[in-house]
Amino acid sequence: MPPFQLTDKTAVITGAGSGIGAAIARLFADQGAAVAVLDIDETKAAEVASEITEGGGRARAIVCDVTDSTTVTRAIDTVVGEWGRLDILVNNAGIAHIGTVESTTDEDMDRIFDVNVKGVHICTRAAIPKMVEQGGGVVLNLASIASLLGLKDRFAYSMSKGAVLTMTKSVAIDYIDKGIRCNCVCPARIHTPFVDGYLAANYPGAEDEMFAKLSAYQPIGRMGKPEEVAALCLYLCSDEAAFVTGQAYPIDGGVLLV
Repeated sequence: MPPFQLTDKTAVITGAGSGIGAAIARLFADQGAAVAVLDIDETKAAEVASEITEGGGRARAIVCDVTDSTTVTRAIDTVVGEWGRLDILVNNAGIAHIGTVESTTDEDMDRIFDVNVKGVHICTRAAIPKMVEQGGGVVLNLASIASLLGLKDRFAYSMSKGAVLTMTKSVAIDYIDKGIRCNCVCPARIHTPFVDGYLAANYPGAEDEMFAKLSAYQPIGRMGKPEEVAALCLYLCSDEAAFVTGQAYPIDGGVLLV
């Protein structure tokens, strides 16, 4: 069998209605996995799932708010009920925030914590028992280079991604004897619809100038592509990475070199 195949595996990907999550869903389906496209946006989830099925893959769209344990549990149960198992969980859903400790309000902190930290906890807690029961599985978390170094004006966001990194290591050590691997990916700036929306909202008329500035932050001279992050995720969720657990993988265009 060619490397990096996910044939007969079932994957749940949160925040898969756009950006990095959608790229992961498409690639995993191309490699043979049955993919549950979880997103809080029903329309976007359905679009990605339809694209996959129309291309001959297996996918199902499931509306899910990762901050709500009831809906998460229901989503995981739906996946296992339909496909019989849960091999891969990719905790991709997340939100951003710009601000220092002084400008970050209580409401800002609660919102970031609920989605980026509590969401990972809730989804992983729902998935782990299924994996233990079947004898193994893979959890992959989307962290950030913000969990590995200081980023200006990213106080709450960095807090949340630092938590994702340490949750990754905790799950890896707690379940290593259950056949469950857990790693995280730490991207730098990735060109997603979020970036375009952010520039349009905050720099009207100067989008191109700011895009070039944000791109230049990466020494390689550009932002990453969602498909490039998805390729790294595929490796870490495949059997070829069976000896890898508890690790954080930067995909940063050379940021950590500086």
